[in-house]
Amino acid sequence: MILSDPPTTDPIPVHGDRRHLRIGLLGGSFNPAHHGHIRIARSAARALGLDQVWLMVSPGNPLKPRSGMAPLTERLASVRRLVTGRTFIPTTIESRLGTRYTIDTIHALKTRFPNARFVWIMGTDVFAQLPRWRRWKDVVSAMPIAVMPRPGSNAAALRGQTASFLRHCRVPTAKIRQLPEKTPPAWAFLPGPQNGISSTALRNAAQ
Repeated sequence: MILSDPPTTDPIPVHGDRRHLRIGLLGGSFNPAHHGHIRIARSAARALGLDQVWLMVSPGNPLKPRSGMAPLTERLASVRRLVTGRTFIPTTIESRLGTRYTIDTIHALKTRFPNARFVWIMGTDVFAQLPRWRRWKDVVSAMPIAVMPRPGSNAAALRGQTASFLRHCRVPTAKIRQLPEKTPPAWAFLPGPQNGISSTALRNAAQ
């Protein structure tokens, strides 16, 4: 089921196109978006030589409670306030595709944008939680993954179940820029500045 667009036009066409680009996908609730999200996007874009990073505002994370979740339009607006230009693109593509789970989003995007080279971007905190995702082994086998450092979760994530399962698929630091071209499963840890800011802390501070 394809849902309706939010009030402001989304720059990503729901039916896809033939673009030949290296695209990072950074999904999340963005409740609200903050500069830590943008730093992750920028670091990944530089390290991987990405043409675009899509900041995909989720209609709802199955692993997060609905209580306290701002409307989709508000969360999208919080991303748009932080980015300009054509490299970092806020989008509600998951809502418009009608996908609830990451594996379904990945398959839909790869079908609609067959020439794009996609990389899924996530922090070490999310990387450590991947085994809780629906069909998580299919997720890591469907798209290369760029793992960004997050305070307090790096060591555990790099020793955890996900890293163990993918132990023979890690791209070395010297070849990180090749990650978008790799056939999955493939992942890389992108060392860099760490930011401990969280959306939860921002919401609590605003109360």
